[in-house]
Amino acid sequence: MSGFDRDADGVTRGARAIVALPERGENARTTEARLAEAAGLAAAIGIEVVDRIAVKLREPKAATLFGSGQVENLATAARMAEAELVIVDAALSPIQQRNLEKGLSAKVIDRTGLILEIFGERAATAEGRLQVELAHLDYQAGRLVRSWTHLERQRGGFGFLGGPGETQIEADRRLIRDRIAKLKRELEQVARTRTLHRSRRQKAPWPTIALVGYTNAGKSTLFNRMTGAAVMAEDLLFATLDPTMRQIGLPGIDKAILSDTVGFVSDLPTQLVAAFRATLEEVVAADLILHVRDMSHPDSEAQAADVLTVLGEIGISGEEGAPIFEVWNKIDLLEPSLVDAAANEAALRDDVAVVSALTGDGVAALRDAVSARLTQGARLRHLDLDAGDGADLAWLHAHGDVVSSDPEGDRMLVDVRMTETEWDRFQARRQV
Repeated sequence: MSGFDRDADGVTRGARAIVALPERGENARTTEARLAEAAGLAAAIGIEVVDRIAVKLREPKAATLFGSGQVENLATAARMAEAELVIVDAALSPIQQRNLEKGLSAKVIDRTGLILEIFGERAATAEGRLQVELAHLDYQAGRLVRSWTHLERQRGGFGFLGGPGETQIEADRRLIRDRIAKLKRELEQVARTRTLHRSRRQKAPWPTIALVGYTNAGKSTLFNRMTGAAVMAEDLLFATLDPTMRQIGLPGIDKAILSDTVGFVSDLPTQLVAAFRATLEEVVAADLILHVRDMSHPDSEAQAADVLTVLGEIGISGEEGAPIFEVWNKIDLLEPSLVDAAANEAALRDDVAVVSALTGDGVAALRDAVSARLTQGARLRHLDLDAGDGADLAWLHAHGDVVSSDPEGDRMLVDVRMTETEWDRFQARRQV
């Protein structure tokens, strides 16, 4: 990759940057936590943040967001820190971005562009790459700047990086529109295939559980702990981007499917909310959602609110959505008195488990709680089966509580306690 200077087309690992946080009005998070998150996002793609600056805004400027004096101060800070990049932790309009680059004499990237860079580097599946490219094109469509990211270079480029003339810009717009239309068609096919696979899984005899949470809350570590898998789990924002599913066993439940999903952040770019809706369809289809929270984080409450907001935006929360069970994670990082307080509070609720995914503390109790949730509302069913139908009887033993099974001639009379969900699965199974 080339250096990240004025004419570069990518972000170099190790590039020096300063973070500028515009502060406007009330915010549920502390300034320090917001600056730390922005620096964490930058670190996720190897950018070295050498300074963090909070800038109070009375009135955002249409041309540059910041006031002229503030732009001069940021330019001085970037020059003193020998930073080649300024990360503005807010959404910038194309005009604001261009004007700031001129005023700061440095490359400028906003929060949306930074998150898109991370997603572009991390997406592993074919669907993930399609979604990233679509989101990136949507973001760039109104900008038409010459500095495209590593995404296009990895794909060999789109062939429309030309001069700034009106004819070239119109050609660029047409090619972007054509590429976006093609990507949407490909994603529609992926979504159809995913729906088909999901319908097959729903006929299968096991429930599904989805892990959600703020980025770096410990979802992948918990996933590995519960499944014995080796999914990437680092102290890094957006370590997981593509959904991963594994089969697990739970007390009283022979098999269940656990899925790990992308972490959420505050102010998630609208392009990514739309583009990654298909990826999060695994959450839509889940029987239970485990909301993993980092209880050691000072902004844990605000992070939880952001997760619920995004779930609402993609149509998952509410009465139609799966029930949500909170997992209060990272208790190994808390003071003993805070661990006791969390445990006492959780004991008063039936939708919380306190764990350390890293050490395993509380995970056995979480398994019990998840099993109890999935079998909640079970009631006694009376079945009259063919005595030779061993497969159905085995299924009932694996996924329900068989109270009695009495042979009567060539029939088998079975009393089994099952949830409504498992009963529907059993009925679907017999109709196949």
